[in-house]
Amino acid sequence: MKAVFVDWGRIPYAEAWERQTEWFHALVEAKAQQEACDNRIILCEHPHVYTLGRSGKENNMLLNEAQLKAIDATLYHIDRGGDITYHGPGQLVCYPILNLEEFHLGLKQYVHLLEEAVIRVCAVYGIQAGRLDKATGVWLEGDTPRARKICAIGVRSSHFVTMHGLAFNVNTDLKYFSYIHPCGFIDKGVTSLRQELKREVSMDEVKQHLQTELTKLLQR
Repeated sequence: MKAVFVDWGRIPYAEAWERQTEWFHALVEAKAQQEACDNRIILCEHPHVYTLGRSGKENNMLLNEAQLKAIDATLYHIDRGGDITYHGPGQLVCYPILNLEEFHLGLKQYVHLLEEAVIRVCAVYGIQAGRLDKATGVWLEGDTPRARKICAIGVRSSHFVTMHGLAFNVNTDLKYFSYIHPCGFIDKGVTSLRQELKREVSMDEVKQHLQTELTKLLQR
């Protein structure tokens, strides 16, 4: 089994959500009818936006509507798991729309696979990343007071078909995280490849590394 990679470039969040939802429902329907349908993995960036998942708490958004407008950002309540997170320029967002049964994956294994792909990409840049107990995503120094998240993960699954996915901070403007409690945490930080490496990182290069690692992991 394989997945087709699609690069949408920089796209407004609402448009991306609508398009991935259409593909998600098409794959769910095709699966129900036992018809062929592509597994797709979307790569993109968004303008400044905050998304609040099903289990998210409103008070983790620290700005009101006028303040959001002042920083040129919007807020969406969406149907993924997890709490609040930020998407914006310089952040690589990845939306796999996959029939997990074709890849012999359960939901927990799938989330682990997404984390593993990002951990491997970090390693390419000499950054040691890992997981943190009871905190989905990819972390640096996760078991220390200096714990900081480099990639958030939040997915939706229906009939073992997935949507939403991961948000990997590459050259992200981290000040936008100061306006929220990222993923509901008030005692942990966020970081990016640029922050750790003290230099701008090629987004196209990171996309290629992520595509390579996801392909290898899904083919196992």
